[in-house]
Amino acid sequence: MNGVLYAIIIGAIAGWLAGEIKRGMGFGLIGNIIVGIIGAVVGNWLFGALGVSLGTGVIANIISAVIGALVILFLVSFIKRT
Repeated sequence: MNGVLYAIIIGAIAGWLAGEIKRGMGFGLIGNIIVGIIGAVVGNWLFGALGVSLGTGVIANIISAVIGALVILFLVSFIKRT
């Protein structure tokens, strides 16, 4: 149960930060949690594929999730544009 709560909190923070960095892409609390959790998966996969390690801990998880969420938001805005 703690892991799920941890994922929700990290997802909410990461989704909110990504929405703030990429203006105009806020999705509300639930949307930010979803974008942040998916962003964490994408970020962990991306850094693993590149062989890059951000370390361990909450801050490293948030940074990875924010970068993954930014990738997702970029792709969503690119698809919306076309």
